[in-house]
Amino acid sequence: MNKNTLSDLTAFECLDSRGFPTISVTATLSDGSTGSAMVPSGASTGEYEAHELRDGDPQRYSGKGVLTAVENVKTKIAPEVKGLDVLDLAAFDQKLIDLDGTENKSRLGANAILGASLAAAHAGANSLEVPLFRHLGGTNARKLPIPLVNIINGGAHAANSLDFQEFMIVPHCSTTFFENIRCASEVFHVLKKNLKKKGFSTGIGDEGGFAPDLKSPKDALDILVESITDAGYEPGSQVSIALDVAASEFFDEAKGRYTFKKGSGESFTSSQMIEMYAGWLESYPLVSIEDGLDENDWEGWREMTEKIGGLVQLVGDDLFVTNVKRLSMGIERGAGNSILIKLNQIGTVTETLQTISLAQENGYSSIISHRSGETEDTTIADLAVATGAGQIKTGSVCRSERTAKYNRLLWIETFLAGTSFTENPFA
Repeated sequence: MNKNTLSDLTAFECLDSRGFPTISVTATLSDGSTGSAMVPSGASTGEYEAHELRDGDPQRYSGKGVLTAVENVKTKIAPEVKGLDVLDLAAFDQKLIDLDGTENKSRLGANAILGASLAAAHAGANSLEVPLFRHLGGTNARKLPIPLVNIINGGAHAANSLDFQEFMIVPHCSTTFFENIRCASEVFHVLKKNLKKKGFSTGIGDEGGFAPDLKSPKDALDILVESITDAGYEPGSQVSIALDVAASEFFDEAKGRYTFKKGSGESFTSSQMIEMYAGWLESYPLVSIEDGLDENDWEGWREMTEKIGGLVQLVGDDLFVTNVKRLSMGIERGAGNSILIKLNQIGTVTETLQTISLAQENGYSSIISHRSGETEDTTIADLAVATGAGQIKTGSVCRSERTAKYNRLLWIETFLAGTSFTENPFA
């Protein structure tokens, strides 16, 4: 028997970083190798994402239990994939897709399917006795990502007055990940001091960033620039800024306007939002804007890309949901120039890799991303190196479910023993 064939697949309900349940899956191979993975969960989710299966039982975890997904792994997936070679991950994942048979993986649950796909990938790497990034990316996988570090939280990730979801610093002061993450940590701690000094709360949000009651996005940008400077770095040349607007969260479809519901109450058209971003590009070291407009505002996205796409990275998250079909629509319509990559938006490793390939072929950058409901699982760190994506989003430099990914990248850089490198994607 081939030593890389699957002999067992098990699962259990575990907890994510918000204290809600998610699924953990373990694959065992015929040679005794095992691989395990935990599946993350989002709070701000796009309507076109693959379906996360929840039990809906109000007596357990407020309806958020995942025992049905766990049972699907054990009784519906495991019997059908036993005996498959996990080193042929594309065939393994296709079997999972066929078993479900729906467009959005709603029958078995994208969380159950992704858990099985990830566990198989990890088991394959362990059987070959290589790190996951090398198993998925080969011997030439040496590029460490630039981190987009979320240090001010808002939107659906924090109980404050900021409508924008993430204000991130982008350290690109060095060709090593070690030095770039040191820079991010130093700015983070200076920001804490500056917030305290100004009388703001230094409590943290879902992704480890601070959640102060700043009055406007501009106030957040101002204090980021101040903190970068106070930490001894040059805004723009050493540390830049990125935004995740998550505009779908405050878009009023009936009125066709974007309303700052948590903050000022101001309302904007798509064109006015674009003009606001264009003005900020002149005033701040802003290099990336994610979900600057609603996921269905295709005409707005085309206008935004036409007007400012040559100046800034325009990232589709809710717009593209790591989906080849959605990304293809964006490419055809001239919408955006970058895609956020979240494994659980699509549901298998193979489909994720296909989406990244399509982006690369069409000149779109890729940012490998966590979710707001995370676990200690570090798969996305390996995925970032395996694909040479060059950018990763995995939250702040505090909360262990976030730092686990950074620590994995530090391990990978150490493992590569001087042969790794980083590149500033915004140079």
